Amino acid sequence: MSAKIERLIALTLRLTEALKIDIAALEKGRAREMRTIAPDMQQLTLLYAREAQGVDAKSTKAAPPALQKSLMQATKDFRETLALHARLLTRVKNASEGLVQAIARDVEKKRTAARPYGRATPAPRSTGAMLYNSVV
Repeated sequence: MSAKIERLIALTLRLTEALKIDIAALEKGRAREMRTIAPDMQQLTLLYAREAQGVDAKSTKAAPPALQKSLMQATKDFRETLALHARLLTRVKNASEGLVQAIARDVEKKRTAARPYGRATPAPRSTGAMLYNSVV
């Protein structure tokens, strides 16, 4: 069972590093450089989920104390990094959606602007909701 816990620790550390690379890319404004959107990272995530299901509290308590401590620290770091990653993704998503909505409102305003002289035309219909987000 120790081997399974060691594999889980290794996977956790790899995922944490990938998330840190994503965080650095998001902070630089380069969302396309995110590591977690790569297919190999998706497979790693699935493998992590499978391995994590195989490790329970009983097996963790049976592991040597050093291994337990290592697993606890890796899990703590992973959760903290994952939370930061989620916050940054939410900020980027909100910013990009806000920008798109502002542009849509401006276009709509220009379309419906009253023209003081000229032929009366019916007001154009709204373009409706617009979604643009190729990365997030």
